[in-house]
Amino acid sequence: MASPHKLAHIVLQTRRFEELIKWYCNVFEAEVVHKDDALAFLAYDEEHHRFAIANLDVLKGEVSERTSTRGEIGVNHAAFTYEGLGDLLSTYERLKQEGIEPYWPIQHGPTLSLYYQDPDGNRLELQVDACSVEDGVAYMRSEAFAANPLGVVIDPEDLLRRYKAGEAETALLADMSGPASQLPPEHGLT
Repeated sequence: MASPHKLAHIVLQTRRFEELIKWYCNVFEAEVVHKDDALAFLAYDEEHHRFAIANLDVLKGEVSERTSTRGEIGVNHAAFTYEGLGDLLSTYERLKQEGIEPYWPIQHGPTLSLYYQDPDGNRLELQVDACSVEDGVAYMRSEAFAANPLGVVIDPEDLLRRYKAGEAETALLADMSGPASQLPPEHGLT
């Protein structure tokens, strides 16, 4: 069984956007890698981002019965990185056999990610790096990322089929040909 080899990042939801950015930059001596009105990504070490901060004043929608029980402010999800695409896909395949499927399969650019929700509604991102950290930071500072910071929707079954057929991992990780993603309701920010 494949296990993640590191905790990648934590995403926080807030109504004190600027205050949280400043606080996390001060506490961790982090730098802002990308910031717009809705999202900020902060890095303090070799990772392209360790924190993402979501501005609920921009992103909030109607509070549903499901999201209101979790609350809006706080941790949105924690992300775990796998060593390679094969490990992520074998985990996907194993979980699917147990009836556990991702609610949001996405290629963000720097990462290819499968988002899951536990029975209590806690969200986890299982991901694999799609490029080097340096290339990830450069992409997050680019106009392409600014235009679409969420990335594109992927089909994990198609990805698994292509991987098993021998398509190069680098090509699979770089494929941004899917439709632009929207945040799903399960992600708590819509």
